[in-house]
Amino acid sequence: MQNTATPTHCPYCALQCGMNLTPAPDGTVEVSERADFPVNRGALCGKGRTAPAVLSSRVRLTSPLVRSGGTLVPAGWDEALDRIAEGLSRTRAEHGPDACGVFGGGGLTNEKAYTLGKFARVVLGTSQIDYNGRFCMSSAAAGGMKAFGLDRGLPFPLEDIPKSGCVILVGSNLAETMPPALRFFTELRENGGTLIVIDPRRTKTAEQADLHLMPRPGTDLALALGLLHLVVAEGLVDEEYVRERTAGWEDARAAAMAHWPEYVERITGVPVPQLRETVRMFCEPESAMVLTARGPEQQSKGTDTVSAWINLCLATGRAGRPFSGYGCLTGQGNGQGGREHGQKADQLPGYRKLDDPAARAHVAEVWGVDPDSLPGPGRSAYELLDALGTDIKSLLLMGSNPVVSAPHAAHIEERIKSLDFLAVCDVVLSETAALADVVLPVTQWAEETGTTTNLEGRVLLRRQAITPPDGIRSDLEVMHELADRLGVEKGFPTDPEEVFEELRRASAGGPADYSGITYRRLAEENGVFWPCPTEATVVHPGTPRLFQDRFATPDGRARFVPVSHRAIAEEPDEEYPVLLTTGRVVAQYQSGAQTRRVDELNAAAPGPFVELHPRLAERLGAAEGDPVAVVSRRGRAVAPARITLGIRPDTVFMPFHWYGEGRANTLTNPALDPTSRMPEFKACAVRVEAVER
Repeated sequence: MQNTATPTHCPYCALQCGMNLTPAPDGTVEVSERADFPVNRGALCGKGRTAPAVLSSRVRLTSPLVRSGGTLVPAGWDEALDRIAEGLSRTRAEHGPDACGVFGGGGLTNEKAYTLGKFARVVLGTSQIDYNGRFCMSSAAAGGMKAFGLDRGLPFPLEDIPKSGCVILVGSNLAETMPPALRFFTELRENGGTLIVIDPRRTKTAEQADLHLMPRPGTDLALALGLLHLVVAEGLVDEEYVRERTAGWEDARAAAMAHWPEYVERITGVPVPQLRETVRMFCEPESAMVLTARGPEQQSKGTDTVSAWINLCLATGRAGRPFSGYGCLTGQGNGQGGREHGQKADQLPGYRKLDDPAARAHVAEVWGVDPDSLPGPGRSAYELLDALGTDIKSLLLMGSNPVVSAPHAAHIEERIKSLDFLAVCDVVLSETAALADVVLPVTQWAEETGTTTNLEGRVLLRRQAITPPDGIRSDLEVMHELADRLGVEKGFPTDPEEVFEELRRASAGGPADYSGITYRRLAEENGVFWPCPTEATVVHPGTPRLFQDRFATPDGRARFVPVSHRAIAEEPDEEYPVLLTTGRVVAQYQSGAQTRRVDELNAAAPGPFVELHPRLAERLGAAEGDPVAVVSRRGRAVAPARITLGIRPDTVFMPFHWYGEGRANTLTNPALDPTSRMPEFKACAVRVEAVER
């Protein structure tokens, strides 16, 4: 590659910040500002600035590894690929195609996600495919589909946020999870708008708020219902909007009226005056938004919780109007595109449903297969992982580290160890890859071209900036080689643009229609918002703002969904009297597989900790930095105490980026939302104990 700056995007969160990459004479890669990209306008967090560090051969995989005598040893590509093909073939022959599982990642490009879904269904013939994006925004997706008939993280660009009158931010610490986005909320307040943050911790984001509500973890549903009760009681419903643009209001209204303010205060711990002030701040301006993140969504009632917040927006006439509406702050880099095009257990490309005969026929025609040959929907992510070693005997895993990131992680680690065969494609030897029979080293973001879809629904072009080291292949090449070995010689191209052209055809006419998007347009227009269908005479401009005229339902009306408060799956009791909630810190990302290999980031966040209130610390006799144990019904984690007034006395917090004795997901509850199949990461009963060292 030439030593000139290549405009591209960060490999981490769903902002997909723009950056320039320039190869340096010493073989490193320099990151520089790219001010033309509207999402970050040149700003980058520490993870983005240091992202090239993971390109170093010092930390990355540089050769295929195969297990020999219990140890992973270097091997050639042919031997490694042959072993994977043999392992998958043997499983299919002995146990049937559904004994082969496929698990993907929210960081895979659209081209890889599309090809992985096609590989699972066409080459392996298995229904058992899902991805770690299920743990990201599946509850928001389910709630959005119920209300609006369409799911896209944000139905408007981030640039609309500063123009709103009020934003309620529910369960997001974006000052640490996506720092460049904080400027939009700073500008909101500079423009006279107000920010309300709902979080059981006083985070760096909450410190920016005009009003901070600190509910008990797992009670966001009751909180939203209490606010809607007050909207009705105080005569603040937009009756004309409800009449003309919605359906189902009476049932939703009746459900909300059962949640009077004092009752909600008892459930949530949020004082009634704060509830009233929230309603005033939200309803006074002409425009307002509700934005949710993992806090309310990663619950066993996450879909109902999202529905309750959407109901608040609909009752006040906020959705589908300028600078207003409900949106979800997607977490993973391509969490949105990853499920739109086939990694998710129940979806085909274009956000089509796998059990829809017309969708099956359309995609099967693009793929050149019989629709009847396509398997039906499979297990969701946790259910798939839980079935490893029993119903599922072999697993192909790409770009995920469930040994750290899955709930009830010690159990999932044992399930992975019980497999007959495990193959992992990754850029580093993650804790999950270390358990594999075969590990394949694959190209990274800066070494390949491909598209991602950010949290706004903006499809972006990541450009290759450097040449990968010798011996490294792309995931597309891996799937091409495996398909060939498994008897499918055509249909798995290795050129990403060729894959994207097929994806365009497969998505055409679907809810997430990319058919009017091309690599050329993405390069020239700084991204294109879907849906973007091809038009015969005029190039479609894309759709930055959804629902301005109608919602994506058969009659164009949004649907209220009646919901009621219910307890979390595991309430505190005498044995486990405290609530645990989990989250991220600014210097690490997700399971930490990559960021924990960057010296600068490790210096800023070297390991796990337990955040607890001084009153709880005093009862334990624990001082700042002392080791404490957090114990749930699933296991025990130990980490240093971090004592702060910025957390509820009945709650402790742990970040989930680390393996070992401080692994937070050893503790978390895999109880699933009945609709989204999202595990309850954000609330489980624990006890906290002092540890003698």
